[in-house]
Amino acid sequence: MPALPCSTTYSTTATVAVPAVPPSLSLPVIEAAFPRQLHPYWPRLQENTRSWLLKKRLMPADKVAEYADGLCYTDLMAGYYLGAPDEVMQAIADYSAWFFVWDDRHDRDVVHARSSSWRQLRFRLHAALDVPAVYLRHPDPLVAGLADSVGRLYAFLPDTWNARFARHFHTVIEAYDREFRNRVEGRIPGVEEYLALRRLTFAHWIWTDLLEPSAGCELPDPVRKHPAFRRAALLSQEFAAWYNDLCSLPKELAGDEVHNLGISLIAHQGLTLEEAVEELRRRVEECISEFLAVEKDVLLLADRLTDGTVRGRELGAAVRSCLGNMRNWFSSVYWFHHESGRYMVDSWDDRSTPPYVNNEAAGEK
Repeated sequence: MPALPCSTTYSTTATVAVPAVPPSLSLPVIEAAFPRQLHPYWPRLQENTRSWLLKKRLMPADKVAEYADGLCYTDLMAGYYLGAPDEVMQAIADYSAWFFVWDDRHDRDVVHARSSSWRQLRFRLHAALDVPAVYLRHPDPLVAGLADSVGRLYAFLPDTWNARFARHFHTVIEAYDREFRNRVEGRIPGVEEYLALRRLTFAHWIWTDLLEPSAGCELPDPVRKHPAFRRAALLSQEFAAWYNDLCSLPKELAGDEVHNLGISLIAHQGLTLEEAVEELRRRVEECISEFLAVEKDVLLLADRLTDGTVRGRELGAAVRSCLGNMRNWFSSVYWFHHESGRYMVDSWDDRSTPPYVNNEAAGEK
């Protein structure tokens, strides 16, 4: 299916028409208070990322033709990083598409208990993250794809930002390894352990880091670590992770999954399925209300930074850009879950195997 089939325009100001949402997953405050927008580069972004997936052999041609647009990976990013220069938007979208393909490979390695395959990939990804130029022609498309995408991302801001991004993504890779072991062993983490792990496997700080090249400015530590700024960033990411858990809880229970906040609540706090769903919704709604409160403090921070100097104006504008895009994350994630073929499990011939997975790359020739 085409991405955004109901869309009437692709601009940074127009609201995009959207599909109906099941009542159990509906969040009226998102639909009312978080208007959805798209980066004006989106039509070319979609085309270019589709070509990139083919060029890097991350998905075969038939899978790209049938599924790439309907997976809506570019829509998700184009709804988040508004204001980003086109080349930054393209690099982020390609990296995001790579991330989803990597997540699929990880899943298939778990399903088939391919510990050695996963371990080898894990070490190679660490290496490619540190010296991407060396791995651009690696025979594993996932390794070469990471090298290409992060190499481009490293070109936009100083080495200090690059080192931070790499440090954050190294922890994501290791978190995926912990998830691999939990899933293979059938171990359901406790609630607090799960919440900490989820912040890493969802790559909270990676998507937050990418707000800075989108704004064209690396934020100094006192700004980036300001309690209000950091809280707003965390809330936008927690919303996304927990809403994902809410949407995927039924299929993950059916598939004997172990990584979902609802599953941890059921296993370790004795909640019923209905109570777990209610708790997930409460946490999701709390993220929204807290964000609406704390964004006012971030705007005050931006005002204080705008002190009449050139640097002050730059920092104030960057903080406002980052905050605006944190806000965009709520609507972009929300609608992504109701448009992307990634979540339309009931339409798959085999509910255990996503039809868009590159089985050859996943070792299932």
